[in-house]
Amino acid sequence: MPFAQWCGLQPQDTDKMPESAWKLVFYTMSWSYSTYLLFFTNYNFFHNPPSVFYDWKSGMMVPMDIAIAYLIQGSFYGHSIYATVYMDAWRKDSTVMVVHHVITLALITFSYAFRFHNIGLLVLFLHDINDVQLEFTKLNVYFKTRGGGYYPIHDILSSMGFVSFSITWFWFRLYWFPLKVLYATCVSSLQSVPNIPFYFFFNFLLLMLLCMNIYWFLFIVALLAKVLTGQMNDVKDLREYEGEEGAQRALLKASEQQQQSEEAGHLNHSAENQPLTNSTERRQVQNGINKEKHL
Repeated sequence: MPFAQWCGLQPQDTDKMPESAWKLVFYTMSWSYSTYLLFFTNYNFFHNPPSVFYDWKSGMMVPMDIAIAYLIQGSFYGHSIYATVYMDAWRKDSTVMVVHHVITLALITFSYAFRFHNIGLLVLFLHDINDVQLEFTKLNVYFKTRGGGYYPIHDILSSMGFVSFSITWFWFRLYWFPLKVLYATCVSSLQSVPNIPFYFFFNFLLLMLLCMNIYWFLFIVALLAKVLTGQMNDVKDLREYEGEEGAQRALLKASEQQQQSEEAGHLNHSAENQPLTNSTERRQVQNGINKEKHL
C-alpha cells in the first residue's frame, strides 16, 4: 500500500494493487515449482496422464516434494477464503470465487487423504499459469495511469497480458484440463484401479471446477467482444463494480474497517486500564480503606 501511494496510483487502484501484487508473487512461485516437478524430475504425469494411477494403493506414501506443494497450496487457499470475504475488493464474481476456493481446498484435502496427489499436482499446474498472467495484467492496468500521467508501456503490457491470458485460459483450463485430468480420473482410473474409492465424489468436484472455468471464460469472451466492437478502448476488469455503485461499496468497506479498528482500539484501551484499576483497589484494601474508588 505505501508503495502504491508513493507511485501515485489512483485511489481505487491503490486499494487493489496490494492484492494483485501478493497473488502475482505467490502464483509465480507455486506455478514455477509445479513446472519443476512435472518437467525436471522423474514425474511423467503431464505427458502420460494415466500414469497418475499406476501402482496406486490406499495409504501409500506421498513423496516429500509433492507434499510440500500440497502444504503451500492448502495454506494459501485456506487463507484465500477469508481474504476474499474480508480483505479483497468485492467483485461481481466474489461469491463464485468463495465457492471456488472452498472446492479447491476440498480437492487439495481429499486428494491428499485419498492419495490422489499425482493428479492433484497436474491440476495445480494447469490452473496456476492463468493466475500469473491475470495478476500481471491487472497490475499493468493499475500502473498505466499514475502521478497525473499516462504510461503507454503499461497499456501495451496489459494488452499483451490479456491476449496471452485469454489463450492460455482456453488452452490449459478448457482443453488440457478435460483432456488430461478428467479423462485420467473418469476413464483411466477405472482401468488401473477398478474399485477405486470416492470415484464419483472426486470427479464431481473436478467437474464443478470445470463449470467455474467455463463461467469465468464468459467474462473473457464478453471483454473481447466489447474491445472488438469498439465499446471499450482499453483492457478493464469487467468483474469490477464501476461508477457510483463501486464508490458506494468502497465507502461501505472502508466504514466497516474503520469501525472494526475503533472497536479493537477501545478493547485495547480497556485492557490496558483494567490492571491499573485492580491494583489501585488492592492498595486501598491493604491500607484499610473500605470506600470504593474508581479510576
